[in-house]
Amino acid sequence: MRRFDFLTLKLFVTVADEGRLTAAAEREHLALAAVSKRISDLEALVGTPLLYRRSRGVQLTPAGQAFLHHARRILEDVERLHAELSEYGEGIRGHVRIHSNTSAIIAFLPRDLSDFSRDYPQIKLDLQERVSSEVIAAVRDGLADLGIFAGHVPAQDLQVMPYRSDRLVLVTPRDHPLAERESLCLHEATEYDFVGLQQDASLQSLLHEQASRAGRTLRMRIQVRSFDAICRMIHHGMGVGVLPQRTIYRDLRDLALCSISLADDWARRELVIGMRRYETLPVTARHLVDHLIRRREAP
Repeated sequence: MRRFDFLTLKLFVTVADEGRLTAAAEREHLALAAVSKRISDLEALVGTPLLYRRSRGVQLTPAGQAFLHHARRILEDVERLHAELSEYGEGIRGHVRIHSNTSAIIAFLPRDLSDFSRDYPQIKLDLQERVSSEVIAAVRDGLADLGIFAGHVPAQDLQVMPYRSDRLVLVTPRDHPLAERESLCLHEATEYDFVGLQQDASLQSLLHEQASRAGRTLRMRIQVRSFDAICRMIHHGMGVGVLPQRTIYRDLRDLALCSISLADDWARRELVIGMRRYETLPVTARHLVDHLIRRREAP
């Protein structure tokens, strides 16, 4: 393949979205013949058909599906590049991309990033919430400069530094048989139904692993995608759940919930900062890493 231009990429995406060359031509304010020729030239350039031409429109070939995926990504990257460069013209002097798990976003990052932004107002922070496995993949693939995730999740090929720690607690309704306990081990709660996160969450994997080591099985009644949803399900008597202690302070006040310490050693969970190599990070990202490390001992 020699080359193709962004206008043709955008036109192909429009054709795929509309499903008809005529509709794509109208949307992009081009003549139908011009659209047809650009798509035909593109197919000649890549050396394979990208569309099935039908009487009622067009459909993507398998090659067209693959091309669409990459075309969307290229156009999104160009838009992002344009946005970032325009920010430099407005006084922004750096940009750090961070992916983090929910625990860190709820419990620690609001204050830590706010303090950093006050000290470095010309550095833009782009924060996205992901499960720990996705955070690690984003850093490894270069989609994020830094990742913050649970320390027990394997992160081969990444350099990690300690960030914060938290304790896991069992959350129950106030009228639950376990609500009067001050502490317990996870296996003591396995006779009850659990409300938890989706299977791809590192916390959920940890709980299943530890229950299995104790010779027990978690009875998962409901699985949702957020800590808030877990707390609300527990509030309405749908089961019990395990959550990081620092993420439920608001729900303990607003909902009829009790928090019980888990006595298991693994219930103290470490959060780490992951990167490909500290030495190769942009200066702005190294400033942020240094700031977060200093915040480790903050209340």
